[in-house]
Amino acid sequence: MLRHLAIAPLLLMTALTVPADSTREDRCSGVRVPGAEYSVSSCLTDLTTTGTIGTGHTDKEDWKGLVAENTLTPSGVPGVQIDGYFPDTSTTNTNHGWNHDSQFVIRLPKNWNGGLVVAGPPGTREQYANDPIISDQVLAKGYAYAATDKGNTGDQLYKDGHRPGDAIMEWHRRVAQLTVAAKKAADRHYGHPPRVTYAAGLSAGGYLVRWQLEHYPDLYTGGIDWNALTFTREGSLLTTLPSALRAFPRFAKGDPAAHDEIIAAGYPKGSEKQWGYHYHNQWDLLQRVVREEVDPGYDGARQGGTPFCPEGTGPGCDTDYDFAARPESVHRAVERISLTGRIQRPLISIQGTLDALTPPATFGDVYDRMVTDAGRASQHRYVHVPGGAHTDGLVAIDKEAYRPMLPSFVAAFAELEAWTRPTSRS
Repeated sequence: MLRHLAIAPLLLMTALTVPADSTREDRCSGVRVPGAEYSVSSCLTDLTTTGTIGTGHTDKEDWKGLVAENTLTPSGVPGVQIDGYFPDTSTTNTNHGWNHDSQFVIRLPKNWNGGLVVAGPPGTREQYANDPIISDQVLAKGYAYAATDKGNTGDQLYKDGHRPGDAIMEWHRRVAQLTVAAKKAADRHYGHPPRVTYAAGLSAGGYLVRWQLEHYPDLYTGGIDWNALTFTREGSLLTTLPSALRAFPRFAKGDPAAHDEIIAAGYPKGSEKQWGYHYHNQWDLLQRVVREEVDPGYDGARQGGTPFCPEGTGPGCDTDYDFAARPESVHRAVERISLTGRIQRPLISIQGTLDALTPPATFGDVYDRMVTDAGRASQHRYVHVPGGAHTDGLVAIDKEAYRPMLPSFVAAFAELEAWTRPTSRS
């Protein structure tokens, strides 16, 4: 109950009042978001990326690598876009020259179907990261859409907060905060609140979905996650990534034993062609960022670890990190951000079988068992997508072996709609 009360004051903050006879211009300039420190709204002829790329209402760099080549996305959705930020003290997000975190985007389509979809970005990205893969897809169906930057961004997000885990805990508060505010803004813009509200997300954004359905279920009708990051008491990334980081340099030199080590750590056979990309771009960085967030004392005063330190090079090398051997305080910090499986709203999880960043064996499969062990199996549908990599941009590495997962997300979202559709009373 206290978790819900913590966000209730947001409902009492500054709200939008739009007269019933307001002109189109008034409705564009007059849209306000409850609790926002600053916001600006614009009427757009197209809220999808087809339109917003040209008007500057998205950032292509934010979703670089998340879409497969030649992907066709929906377009032609007019409406109002609101950009802004909530009060915050960190300044990692430089979008719009604001240098202010807790930025958000809300899109209110002219032809609204009465629903709302809320998302947080994958990784260290910002509020526009999901624009082609989630926003475009749901806007075309008539949903309003809202997304947050999670309250901190970039490769040094661990500097936000005071206690280990604070930066990640803020992610969850910011999603809940935006959900409350977006519902209120939609109510005042359209004349009634959303009839259904879904949480959706990829990777770290999928982790946010699961947390919201575990901790803030009253805000949502259901959720959908895609190759979701899963923190558990056993460590998650902090137990899988060191093995891959230690073995990959030997694998690259042709050591067959190194290949077997990476497979034994849970990485799927068939994903080998991605390993070089992940080693150089994601495994090392993610290991250091997450470890610094929950265990800053491991490398002393050094910030962000030592990039690509070879195995066995001494204290503080993240490649040699042994989560099981770390102090109890570190385990408590990880437990603080861990999922439980106790979802309280319908959830569909889609998981690529060739995901080499959050592999099924150590992420999707684990969370499915957690949900079952928590007695919530009836609320969870878990779908393996053959050939799916962590992001669709990786399909270009091997177009024969890998397949885009966006069509599976679209199909799963339609399944979620059917599963949670309100039934009429006779």
